[in-house]
Amino acid sequence: MPAPQDGPLLDDAAGRLIRPYTVSNGRTRPSTGFDLLSLVMATGIEPDIPLGPEHTVALGLCENPMSVAEIAAHLRLPAVVTKVLLSDLVGCGAVTAHAPAFHDTPTDRSLLEAVLDGLRRQL
Repeated sequence: MPAPQDGPLLDDAAGRLIRPYTVSNGRTRPSTGFDLLSLVMATGIEPDIPLGPEHTVALGLCENPMSVAEIAAHLRLPAVVTKVLLSDLVGCGAVTAHAPAFHDTPTDRSLLEAVLDGLRRQL
């Protein structure tokens, strides 16, 4: 019996009951370009397409802005499958996606040193 906290297609003993590529109907390329850090948010528009369980869970997660990577982690799906599901939701107007805005360059040495220092403190 699926564990309620894990979603409709996960089982505590067996794990995922349906292969990830089945969730996206075999599609491996999203119709919308996403970065893992793209922020996705629900628009409040009801989708005019029938939603699968993962679409519904993803849409619920997007009530507040959430990154594609976070959504994939919550769904326990590969990022590419999550991007396909999210592109379906963008296509029907249920969510919007915005690329992350970088104020500093992502390879800024001081930022990387601060992250490293934080990781060292955690260990």
